[in-house]
Amino acid sequence: MQWNSIGEFFAMGGYALYVWGSFGACVLLMVAEPFLVKRRLSEVRQSLIRERLADELDSQQRSQ
Repeated sequence: MQWNSIGEFFAMGGYALYVWGSFGACVLLMVAEPFLVKRRLSEVRQSLIRERLADELDSQQRSQ
């Protein structure tokens, strides 16, 4: 496809809403993904710490 002006490029042959909307959604997800992964990793670490502490308390109670 050949565009004669910058306006035609941004109009994308009448499909601008679909093209730029898809591009925007992709960029949004790519920006959000590292933050979501970091939050999930933190939640998993906290869960493992709680589980380890619960196991330690359980083993202490059994030994008494």
